[in-house]
Amino acid sequence: MKLRDSLVQHNSIVLQGHANTWQEAVALGTQRLETAGVVTPAYYDAILANVAELGPYFLLAPGLAMPHARPEYGVLQNGFALVTLKEPVRFGHADNDPVDLLITLAAVDARAHNEVGLMQVITLFDQADSFEQLRACRTVDDVLRVLDQTH
Repeated sequence: MKLRDSLVQHNSIVLQGHANTWQEAVALGTQRLETAGVVTPAYYDAILANVAELGPYFLLAPGLAMPHARPEYGVLQNGFALVTLKEPVRFGHADNDPVDLLITLAAVDARAHNEVGLMQVITLFDQADSFEQLRACRTVDDVLRVLDQTH
């Protein structure tokens, strides 16, 4: 499951999306994955339930969220969605709010989650301005060019 390939295959890139709340922001990505047959509607519900219980555990850096839940809550296959927001939303995280970039991860097992999914996002961290470049993207081709430069 390569980030780039998943985004193309599942048509799961949303650029300059609109969300009034963090829940709407998460839905932008999970709905794309649901449409593509990657997750069931239960996946979105599980993410909301996890945040209610654990807080915004998937805010990884200032402005960046990686919404995800456990595989048994509706993951049908591995996949990613990438969402940029026109206006950032607040999740209630002391350090990383507000968020305007979300990379939703659906992984069928812990190995795919840890070794494949997280590692690809960490690779993006290694590129100093990759997140800023993603925020500036206005077309799918722009996103793919940024991702092609990160490996």
